[in-house]
Amino acid sequence: MPYKNLQPIFNPRSIAVIGASRTPGSVGYAVMDNLINAGFTGVVYPVNPKTRAIRGVRSYPSMLDVPDEVDLAVVIVPAPAVPNVVGQLGERGVKGAVIISAGFKETGAAGAKLEADTVAIAHQYNIALVGPNCLGVINTDPEVRLNASFAKGTPAAGNIAFISQSGALATAVLDYAKGQDFGFSKVVSLGNKADVNENDFLYHLWHDPDTRVILLYLEDLADGGEFIKLCREMTGEGSNRKPILALKSGRTPQGAKAVSSHTGALAGSDEVYEAVFMQGGVLRVETVENLFQYATAFANQPLPRGRRVAVVTNAGGPGIMTTDAIIRRGLEMATLSDSTREALKATLPPAAAIGNPVDVLGDAHEDRYRQAIEAVIQDPNVDGIIVVLTPQAMTKITETARAVIDADEENDKTILATFMGVVDVSEGVHMLRAHHVPTYAFPEDAVRSFAAMARYTDWVSRPRTRYRTYEVDKGGVAQLLATAPQAHGFIPTPTAFKVLEGYGLPTVPWGLAHSADEAVQAASNIGYPVVLKIMSPDIIHKFDVGGIQLNLSSADEVRQGYETMMRSIAAKQPDARLEGVFVQKMISRGREVLLGMKHDPQFGPVLVFGLGGIYVELLKDVTFRVAPIREYSARHMIQGIRTYKLLEGVRGEPPADVEAIADSILRLSQLAVEQPLIAELDINPLLVMAEGQGAFVADARIAVRDMA
Repeated sequence: MPYKNLQPIFNPRSIAVIGASRTPGSVGYAVMDNLINAGFTGVVYPVNPKTRAIRGVRSYPSMLDVPDEVDLAVVIVPAPAVPNVVGQLGERGVKGAVIISAGFKETGAAGAKLEADTVAIAHQYNIALVGPNCLGVINTDPEVRLNASFAKGTPAAGNIAFISQSGALATAVLDYAKGQDFGFSKVVSLGNKADVNENDFLYHLWHDPDTRVILLYLEDLADGGEFIKLCREMTGEGSNRKPILALKSGRTPQGAKAVSSHTGALAGSDEVYEAVFMQGGVLRVETVENLFQYATAFANQPLPRGRRVAVVTNAGGPGIMTTDAIIRRGLEMATLSDSTREALKATLPPAAAIGNPVDVLGDAHEDRYRQAIEAVIQDPNVDGIIVVLTPQAMTKITETARAVIDADEENDKTILATFMGVVDVSEGVHMLRAHHVPTYAFPEDAVRSFAAMARYTDWVSRPRTRYRTYEVDKGGVAQLLATAPQAHGFIPTPTAFKVLEGYGLPTVPWGLAHSADEAVQAASNIGYPVVLKIMSPDIIHKFDVGGIQLNLSSADEVRQGYETMMRSIAAKQPDARLEGVFVQKMISRGREVLLGMKHDPQFGPVLVFGLGGIYVELLKDVTFRVAPIREYSARHMIQGIRTYKLLEGVRGEPPADVEAIADSILRLSQLAVEQPLIAELDINPLLVMAEGQGAFVADARIAVRDMA
């Protein structure tokens, strides 16, 4: 198993607090205080050579003096002393350590070496090490009651786990949770992730019976490829599925040096993370508040079977607001059946609206809400309900809350509540939360949460497809890449085309010429009309120097085009080194798309698909995936661009050959994985013909990595 054993971290029978303190306000005091106040069910051993006891518990001069076995050590000593302490833990057979101490790689090179030395010692003794520079860990299980952190108090027990790369954010989240009647099963501060990382914790929480939903705050990933595989299993492939919600900071890419290709310019850090989360089935959220809102819904309600939502409200305006939000979020307003509408008509006042939203009117008591909810929830056209209440003078808030609770307990469809306001509705809100009905102050929040659940339903019910493997010339392509000359990191165009052809990517017929006569001969072999393109390591933008001649339909036009090109280049860029002329079949009927790949230092090859031609960087209408990808992902990449309608055919145009695009993407995925020398690759454009007629590479650039 590639993951750390975290049983000593979360379920210790005994804990040593090395650096425990008697001084209020110190970290060593806070950790001891939390362990005692949380009611830890095991034994605590304070370690401090300067005092006999801390909080009435006998203290020991060093770890070596502790008389009994210890499962977990919490280390709060100055950073230079940490390696020696970890060595003592190893000698005593301790298998888990939480290093709260700071002063490691976050401080520079010296701290990084100290951290590496600490981890080496931990590995020598098979110690699972959390941190350093972290807040600690919390397990609210009544059988354990562990708060090995310096957070302010212990959160209430719940079925949601929170993993945070920021200790400061974790403390803020814990404080916010107290005001929201929100409980946790586990809370983890990752710190520097020197040893145990998010993947280890995710695997443990996947198998934790107390955890139903997992929340992540991340700044980076320790192993992106493993993260995708593990999350895919956790969220949708394996048994015991659990939703994962992630808040990722650092959305703006800074300092990413890219070779001058479209793919390099487009594939920033945040776009790659977006693809990673999508491929792992992880739902990305925008704010901490969203984390709580979505988690509350996932933790307390069944997943909706689909996107059809019904709204029951006592006010027309909020009903319209909810409807607008439902449509904006890609959900559907359920169409109520005739029998449901008849049932509503029989029980509601004549002035009530019995469509969707169902308006029970402002003077409604709980009986109208109850009757409306019972009728709507039984409708087979309804996948879930949002109940909206505004506190009017005649509104019976707690009684209405009870009606919602009863409906939730008697049915298996998703029910979310919006009790609008704060003060007047507070008692009803507390009732709903106590009975596991997610409650929101405003309709938009409820709708966002429902939409997140619907996206997760789509993920778990998506078609399962395979990784397609093609017969290719893997060895020949590797040899081409290893021996090709380079200019500005790119290999010559003919070599790039041979690389693509080695993996079965269809190219526009082409030839190479070094004279006008050779150009005419190549054009004759290819068939007219043709295109001429100059090949030069010094010419980046061919059009600017007259380095492209289009739509040449005869030998005379090819000869004249060749000579015109050479005169123009001699005049505009006389010092350019010329390596020949690329002769291609002229194809003008296809729709232009972009395929690309960029090698990301953290995730490996990242694939790009989007609208091609000259507008790619202007519109940035692209999608990303980390290779390798499955057949479904290739199709999803294509359908994910905003301009997909253009490929479906508009104004009498036939549909484009989307299957040919998908095949090209899958071949590119295999190429990217099997040929690690490729740093960046652009196919722009890939000319896509009408459905059934294929697609052809018209131009390609490949940059090779320096593997030294």
